[in-house]
Amino acid sequence: MTTIASIITLSILSYLCGSISSAVIVSKLLNLPDPRTIGSKNPGTTNVLRSGGKKAAIFVLLGDILKGLFPVLVAKLVGITGFGLGLVALAAVLGHIFPIFLKFKGGKGVATTLGVLISLSPTIALLSMITWLVVALAFRYSSLAALVAITLTPIYSLFFHGINYIMPLIAIAVLIIWKHQANIKRLREGTESKIKF
Repeated sequence: MTTIASIITLSILSYLCGSISSAVIVSKLLNLPDPRTIGSKNPGTTNVLRSGGKKAAIFVLLGDILKGLFPVLVAKLVGITGFGLGLVALAAVLGHIFPIFLKFKGGKGVATTLGVLISLSPTIALLSMITWLVVALAFRYSSLAALVAITLTPIYSLFFHGINYIMPLIAIAVLIIWKHQANIKRLREGTESKIKF
Protein backbone atom coordinates (compact mmCIF):
# COMPACT_ATOMS: atom_id res chain seq x y z
CA MET A 1 0.00 0.00 0.00
CA THR A 2 1.37 3.42 -0.96
CA THR A 3 1.97 6.11 1.64
CA ILE A 4 -1.00 8.18 0.44
CA ALA A 5 -3.27 5.13 0.55
CA SER A 6 -2.00 4.32 4.05
CA ILE A 7 -2.70 7.86 5.24
CA ILE A 8 -6.23 7.81 3.79
CA THR A 9 -7.00 4.34 5.19
CA LEU A 10 -5.67 5.13 8.66
CA SER A 11 -7.40 8.52 8.71
CA ILE A 12 -10.73 6.81 8.03
CA LEU A 13 -10.06 4.22 10.73
CA SER A 14 -8.94 7.01 13.07
CA TYR A 15 -12.18 8.89 12.46
CA LEU A 16 -14.22 5.76 13.17
CA CYS A 17 -12.23 5.13 16.35
CA GLY A 18 -12.82 8.71 17.44
CA SER A 19 -16.53 8.28 16.75
CA ILE A 20 -16.86 5.63 19.46
CA SER A 21 -18.46 7.43 22.42
CA SER A 22 -16.82 6.50 25.71
CA ALA A 23 -19.44 8.55 27.56
CA VAL A 24 -22.38 6.66 26.09
CA ILE A 25 -20.73 3.25 26.51
CA VAL A 26 -19.67 3.86 30.13
CA SER A 27 -23.10 5.25 31.00
CA LYS A 28 -24.80 2.15 29.59
CA LEU A 29 -22.43 -0.24 31.35
CA LEU A 30 -22.92 1.52 34.70
CA ASN A 31 -26.68 1.97 34.26
CA LEU A 32 -26.40 5.75 34.21
CA PRO A 33 -28.59 8.16 32.22
CA ASP A 34 -27.60 8.73 28.61
CA PRO A 35 -25.35 11.83 28.76
CA ARG A 36 -27.03 13.15 25.61
CA THR A 37 -30.31 13.52 27.49
CA ILE A 38 -29.19 15.23 30.72
CA GLY A 39 -27.22 18.25 31.90
CA SER A 40 -25.36 19.90 29.04
CA LYS A 41 -26.39 16.98 26.78
CA ASN A 42 -22.72 16.70 25.86
CA PRO A 43 -21.32 13.14 25.62
CA GLY A 44 -18.15 13.96 27.49
CA THR A 45 -16.31 13.53 30.77
CA THR A 46 -17.72 16.58 32.58
CA ASN A 47 -21.34 15.68 31.90
CA VAL A 48 -20.78 12.07 33.02
CA LEU A 49 -19.08 13.40 36.16
CA ARG A 50 -22.33 15.20 37.00
CA SER A 51 -24.53 12.18 36.37
CA GLY A 52 -22.31 9.30 37.55
CA GLY A 53 -19.55 10.68 39.74
CA LYS A 54 -15.77 10.49 39.62
CA LYS A 55 -15.40 6.77 38.88
CA ALA A 56 -17.55 6.94 35.76
CA ALA A 57 -15.90 10.17 34.64
CA ILE A 58 -12.42 8.64 34.95
CA PHE A 59 -13.45 5.72 32.72
CA VAL A 60 -14.81 8.16 30.13
CA LEU A 61 -11.67 10.29 30.30
CA LEU A 62 -9.41 7.28 29.80
CA GLY A 63 -11.55 6.00 26.94
CA ASP A 64 -11.48 9.36 25.17
CA ILE A 65 -7.71 9.66 25.61
CA LEU A 66 -7.11 6.14 24.29
CA LYS A 67 -9.20 6.63 21.16
CA GLY A 68 -6.94 9.56 20.27
CA LEU A 69 -3.72 7.86 21.30
CA PHE A 70 -4.24 4.48 19.60
CA PRO A 71 -4.79 5.48 15.93
CA VAL A 72 -1.84 7.88 15.90
CA LEU A 73 0.38 5.26 17.53
CA VAL A 74 -0.63 2.70 14.88
CA ALA A 75 0.07 5.24 12.13
CA LYS A 76 3.55 5.85 13.55
CA LEU A 77 4.21 2.11 13.75
CA VAL A 78 3.43 1.66 10.04
CA GLY A 79 5.78 4.49 9.13
CA ILE A 80 3.53 7.52 8.64
CA THR A 81 5.26 10.75 9.62
CA GLY A 82 4.95 14.52 9.31
CA PHE A 83 1.82 16.06 7.83
CA GLY A 84 0.25 12.65 7.17
CA LEU A 85 0.53 11.75 10.84
CA GLY A 86 -1.07 15.08 11.70
CA LEU A 87 -4.01 14.22 9.43
CA VAL A 88 -4.54 10.90 11.24
CA ALA A 89 -4.52 12.85 14.52
CA LEU A 90 -7.03 15.38 13.18
CA ALA A 91 -9.30 12.55 12.01
CA ALA A 92 -9.53 11.10 15.55
CA VAL A 93 -10.59 14.47 16.98
CA LEU A 94 -13.09 14.98 14.13
CA GLY A 95 -14.56 11.59 14.99
CA HIS A 96 -15.07 12.62 18.61
CA ILE A 97 -16.61 15.99 17.74
CA PHE A 98 -18.67 14.73 14.77
CA PRO A 99 -19.20 11.00 15.49
CA ILE A 100 -20.88 9.08 12.72
CA PHE A 101 -22.42 6.72 15.30
CA LEU A 102 -24.16 9.58 17.16
CA LYS A 103 -25.56 11.51 14.20
CA PHE A 104 -22.46 13.76 14.19
CA LYS A 105 -23.24 15.22 17.63
CA GLY A 106 -20.24 14.59 19.85
CA GLY A 107 -18.13 16.06 22.61
CA LYS A 108 -15.71 18.96 22.73
CA GLY A 109 -12.60 16.98 21.86
CA VAL A 110 -10.23 17.99 24.65
CA ALA A 111 -9.47 14.52 26.07
CA THR A 112 -9.17 12.95 22.62
CA THR A 113 -6.78 15.74 21.64
CA LEU A 114 -4.68 14.92 24.70
CA GLY A 115 -4.48 11.30 23.55
CA VAL A 116 -3.51 12.43 20.07
CA LEU A 117 -0.78 14.67 21.47
CA ILE A 118 0.66 11.93 23.69
CA SER A 119 1.21 9.77 20.60
CA LEU A 120 2.15 12.62 18.29
CA SER A 121 4.67 14.26 20.61
CA PRO A 122 5.02 13.62 24.36
CA THR A 123 6.82 16.96 24.62
CA ILE A 124 3.88 18.90 23.20
CA ALA A 125 1.47 16.87 25.34
CA LEU A 126 3.45 17.66 28.49
CA LEU A 127 3.67 21.39 27.70
CA SER A 128 -0.06 21.51 26.95
CA MET A 129 -0.89 19.75 30.23
CA ILE A 130 1.38 22.11 32.17
CA THR A 131 -0.33 25.07 30.47
CA TRP A 132 -3.76 23.70 31.40
CA LEU A 133 -2.69 23.18 35.01
CA VAL A 134 -1.14 26.64 35.40
CA VAL A 135 -4.20 28.41 33.98
CA ALA A 136 -6.60 26.19 35.95
CA LEU A 137 -4.77 26.86 39.21
CA ALA A 138 -4.57 30.59 38.52
CA PHE A 139 -8.16 31.18 37.37
CA ARG A 140 -10.03 27.97 38.37
CA TYR A 141 -11.83 27.70 35.03
CA SER A 142 -11.41 24.34 33.29
CA SER A 143 -12.76 25.68 30.00
CA LEU A 144 -10.40 28.67 30.02
CA ALA A 145 -7.46 26.38 30.78
CA ALA A 146 -8.42 24.13 27.86
CA LEU A 147 -8.80 27.08 25.49
CA VAL A 148 -5.43 28.58 26.42
CA ALA A 149 -3.69 25.20 26.21
CA ILE A 150 -5.13 24.29 22.80
CA THR A 151 -4.36 27.76 21.43
CA LEU A 152 -0.70 27.43 22.44
CA THR A 153 -0.35 23.83 21.23
CA PRO A 154 0.38 24.73 17.55
CA ILE A 155 3.03 27.18 18.77
CA TYR A 156 4.66 24.48 20.89
CA SER A 157 4.56 22.17 17.87
CA LEU A 158 6.13 24.78 15.60
CA PHE A 159 8.97 25.27 18.08
CA PHE A 160 9.76 21.56 18.56
CA HIS A 161 8.66 19.98 15.25
CA GLY A 162 8.68 22.78 12.70
CA ILE A 163 5.78 22.82 10.24
CA ASN A 164 5.20 19.05 10.34
CA TYR A 165 2.00 19.08 12.42
CA ILE A 166 1.15 22.78 12.42
CA MET A 167 -1.87 22.82 10.06
CA PRO A 168 -3.68 19.79 11.59
CA LEU A 169 -3.10 21.19 15.10
CA ILE A 170 -4.42 24.61 14.07
CA ALA A 171 -7.50 22.86 12.67
CA ILE A 172 -7.96 20.97 15.96
CA ALA A 173 -7.57 24.21 17.93
CA VAL A 174 -10.20 25.97 15.80
CA LEU A 175 -12.63 23.06 16.24
CA ILE A 176 -12.20 22.96 20.02
CA ILE A 177 -12.56 26.74 20.36
CA TRP A 178 -15.72 26.54 18.24
CA LYS A 179 -17.12 23.77 20.46
CA HIS A 180 -16.49 25.98 23.51
CA GLN A 181 -18.63 28.89 22.28
CA ALA A 182 -21.09 28.52 25.14
CA ASN A 183 -18.24 28.39 27.66
CA ILE A 184 -16.66 31.50 26.13
CA LYS A 185 -19.98 33.32 26.46
CA ARG A 186 -20.27 32.29 30.13
CA LEU A 187 -16.66 33.34 30.78
CA ARG A 188 -17.43 36.78 29.37
CA GLU A 189 -20.58 37.02 31.49
CA GLY A 190 -18.82 35.74 34.61
CA THR A 191 -21.23 32.82 34.96
CA GLU A 192 -18.87 29.94 34.09
CA SER A 193 -18.57 27.42 36.90
CA LYS A 194 -15.20 27.21 38.65
CA ILE A 195 -13.12 24.17 39.53
CA LYS A 196 -13.16 23.15 43.17
CA PHE A 197 -9.68 21.84 44.05
